[in-house]
Amino acid sequence: MATAIKSSSGSLRTYLLTRLLLVIPMVWVLVTMVFFVMRVIGDPIQSAFGGRLPPDQIAIRRHNAGLDKPLLSQYWHYLVGVLHGDFGKALTDNQRISHQLIVKGAATLELTFWSFLIALALGIPLGRFAARYRDRLPDVGLRLFAVLAYATPVFFLGLLFKLLFAIKLGWFFSSGRASPDIELGITGSNVPHDTHIYILNALVYGDSGDIVDVLRHTVLPAVTLGLLVGGVFIRLVRVNLLQTMRSDYVEAARARGVPERQVIRKHAFRNALIPVVTVMGLQVAALLAGAVLTEETFEWQGIGYTLAHYLLARDFIAVQGIVTAIAVIVAIVSFLIDVITAVVDPRVRY
Repeated sequence: MATAIKSSSGSLRTYLLTRLLLVIPMVWVLVTMVFFVMRVIGDPIQSAFGGRLPPDQIAIRRHNAGLDKPLLSQYWHYLVGVLHGDFGKALTDNQRISHQLIVKGAATLELTFWSFLIALALGIPLGRFAARYRDRLPDVGLRLFAVLAYATPVFFLGLLFKLLFAIKLGWFFSSGRASPDIELGITGSNVPHDTHIYILNALVYGDSGDIVDVLRHTVLPAVTLGLLVGGVFIRLVRVNLLQTMRSDYVEAARARGVPERQVIRKHAFRNALIPVVTVMGLQVAALLAGAVLTEETFEWQGIGYTLAHYLLARDFIAVQGIVTAIAVIVAIVSFLIDVITAVVDPRVRY
């Protein structure tokens, strides 16, 4: 018995160490691909300022940005900078990308958090409900809803929500993260520790009115983005629960006379959630991708909104830094999901 426990513990350590070592080359490949793809597009200085500045000013800016050095030298300098948390400086507004990632990334983190909660709150119970009524009207309706939620463009769904719930009904706000006066009160100079996450600032430094205002700004973009991932969770929970309900140990529970509701809750449902945990890491990438369009639609000034701004300005240095940071975040989240999956389901270690 002790030998089996020791072997299992060693297997877990080996698996986690292997996954951690695989993260390093994966991040390196992602960073390298982003760097060279940005260089294939063209000269960043010429793209951002071409036609607006004389050639001598273009040359000065290229020298200041280090773009007149050999390509491999630029690559090495950028790689060292990324290792030290320096993702470069934007050409158009001279902002440090690392600073933008902290300030604007906090807004995206806030939006992603609420969206993920909504996706789980919708996906898990509705997927379970659909599996219970397999091939009947509730199941067919929920499957159709899941497909529509995932397939509908985020910006289109966001515009519909704005027209109905913000403009026509007036229940929520259509843009921004907070009203101007509220925003000044929870992020101004009187705030000693600005987290850049408005709901936290409102809870700590505001009153009930500030909290309600922030939540009313958050609901529409969070629901819009949450439905995208919620549709995936509905289908995934349904499929895995149906497969689990056909397994031997579930059939054995039924043979012992255990009620169907208890069979689903105690025997099938927990094991059906294991693949959902694995897919959660992939959905973080989907949320970050959807955040670009969602933040543009609702003028939610997060990292997606900032990325779109730099793309329109053709500031490829800033775009390179933000995309690299997102790639690193996705790789780290993927590793954390692997750790959680290995702890929950020992079978993945072998």
